[in-house]
Amino acid sequence: MPRDSARATASPALGLTMQPAVATLPTLEVRVPVPELGAWRAGNTGIEGVWTFAAPEPGPHLMLTALVHGNEVTGALLLLRWLREGIRPRRGALTFCFANLAAFDRFDPADPAASRFLDEDLNRVWATELLAGGRRSAELDRARALLPALRRADVLLDLHSMLWPSDALMIAGPGAASRDLGRALGTPPVVVADEGHAAGLRVIDHAHFAGGARALLLEAGPHWQPETLAQMERTAAALLRRLGLAEEGAALPPAETLPPGRLARVTRTVTAQSADFAFLRAFRGGEVIPRRNTLIALDGEAELRTPHDDCLLVMPSPRAMRGHTAVRLARFEA
Repeated sequence: MPRDSARATASPALGLTMQPAVATLPTLEVRVPVPELGAWRAGNTGIEGVWTFAAPEPGPHLMLTALVHGNEVTGALLLLRWLREGIRPRRGALTFCFANLAAFDRFDPADPAASRFLDEDLNRVWATELLAGGRRSAELDRARALLPALRRADVLLDLHSMLWPSDALMIAGPGAASRDLGRALGTPPVVVADEGHAAGLRVIDHAHFAGGARALLLEAGPHWQPETLAQMERTAAALLRRLGLAEEGAALPPAETLPPGRLARVTRTVTAQSADFAFLRAFRGGEVIPRRNTLIALDGEAELRTPHDDCLLVMPSPRAMRGHTAVRLARFEA
């Protein structure tokens, strides 16, 4: 079945004729300004794009990363604002990191999806053996350069946005401590625990965060939208306060009293096995399918059905290529 065909497919189990949805790209409108790094590009740590500020009083070291994907510029706008407004830690240390600068340099609002990376995804190269090996790429070289800063962090918040329609969510790094921290923030209200991607380890999966340090990845909303920037700031401010790093009177969003986030654990990561993967309709990330065994997609001739009741769809990708993650299915645990 070609990607953009609309061939009807029979589903014997339901006795119905099902029509795969045609996946069309969302409107790629850049509604936020392009970050101007200027003098902030240099950093103050000896690593380009990395700034660290330490307070006299001891405390945790929080690292905020943006531009792990060079076209996800909204996080960079938040870091720039906080740098300019003098957001500094009351105790401990605070690091701001502009990660994939080389890819960001190619960002063009007229073609905003084109500069995600140069050679390979910077968020798939964080396996220890890969970083210690001899293979070279723009992203591997940059990851190696960032490693010293990463290893100093007690807590990481990695700022991301999304191409396909989805509610904001948090993805926790390894271990209960990361999951608990994400839930304690309450914004966004869903924290996902997963086993990562078959294609490689993310920043939050690095071995440093399996040994006591905590890591969170925020998927804050659609690319290049003001509401996504607002979600990033709410979450980052809540984390500063949770860690006791926020200075009195700092220019942060008002503190919120929120219920703990819900924890959803991924029960199945669906990788497209053919070039003909297609959802039956346009599902939104964060949608909950009430009944188990509900048919939601076709992968060539194979059917994809929900494995349990109240199945959370985590970031479905209606144009998943063969060998890439199409959707993660999750069950709420709390």
